[in-house]
Amino acid sequence: MGGCCSNDATVRGKDFTGEKDMIFCGVFDGHGPLGHKVSQYIRDKLPLKLSEAIKMAQQNACRFYDANESESGSYDDIYDGNNQCMSLAAWEGCFLKSFDEIDENLAQEINTDSYCSGSTAVTVIKQGDQLIVGNLGDSRAVLCTSGERNQLIPVQLTVDLKPDIPSETSRIISREGRVFASEEEPDVYRIWMPDEDCPGLAMSRGFGDFCIKDYGLISTPDVFYRKLTKQDEFVVLATDGVWDVLSNLEVINIVASAPRRSIAAKMLVKRAVRAWRYKYHGFMADDCAAICLFLDEQPVSSQSQSKSNRIISHEIHRNRSKHRFRRLKSNRNEEPETVDGKVDLDLDEEWKALEGFVRSNSISKLPWSAKNMSEGQTLKYYKGG
Repeated sequence: MGGCCSNDATVRGKDFTGEKDMIFCGVFDGHGPLGHKVSQYIRDKLPLKLSEAIKMAQQNACRFYDANESESGSYDDIYDGNNQCMSLAAWEGCFLKSFDEIDENLAQEINTDSYCSGSTAVTVIKQGDQLIVGNLGDSRAVLCTSGERNQLIPVQLTVDLKPDIPSETSRIISREGRVFASEEEPDVYRIWMPDEDCPGLAMSRGFGDFCIKDYGLISTPDVFYRKLTKQDEFVVLATDGVWDVLSNLEVINIVASAPRRSIAAKMLVKRAVRAWRYKYHGFMADDCAAICLFLDEQPVSSQSQSKSNRIISHEIHRNRSKHRFRRLKSNRNEEPETVDGKVDLDLDEEWKALEGFVRSNSISKLPWSAKNMSEGQTLKYYKGG
């Protein structure tokens, strides 16, 4: 992460595929020397590719849909009779096909060197009360819903796809990739090439990073579906820089407390940057990007001022540090501090990079000190289980 420009990119749009009430949102977290170019490429190309796949699937569904297939749980019709018939399997197929084709196109893109650079992606499509989520990597989507006593409850919609998940580890090892954590970062497992101490990816799926694609990294997204209810209020898509320092509950509370929906994402990102300062004193905050998708036309907070507030809010924190591949060191025994009640949120403050280091999502080489120690002393392998 880091560098002269942000590695993160966001995209949001209404009337996706040309249909009224269909909304697409996505957050793309780049990493590596040219991660910002990769994330921008994905941001620009994926929505169109996904839109084309959905249109084709809808046409096929209208022509060939067999009502008897709806008896199968995996083929339940997720639309009412008045809408086009698309099964959950068809939605999943659209995401899988689009992500795979974008990754293939990226490999052929001469203007974007993605051999040792890549990007994650977390995307959502909403139409009516249907929500479909496609996730690739360690960014995250969290839904805010109301409980029986009107308390806010976070519902994590995605799984952080990291190398230490047993099923991910098994796939990587079966393809001769390696999964281990260095002594300096004992809780951060990474993917490594069989005979080289690179690239050290902290996620198990992603676009690009073709140096490791033959050794377990894949571009196949997880796809999730949720039928929305009146209790569901908004969805937050954010990069790992946000979730590393704020819990799901903290995130939805920050968004719900925004005086205006249009600044909800900005409040969240600024709070995440402040949390990095509190929790990791003297270290650089990771790049942070977020999109807040509000699910109804009503204010999510009694402090909201207008029903005409935007239903989508987005923000990116640009980390301008030159320390692109330095890694975070922190006191792991230090009790995490909550930022609630401690931060004077000044939305007009000029953002400045902090002095220090940032944990990278990819490492080109292990540090010299690690390479000159025995493997048993330096590296912590993950064996799954």
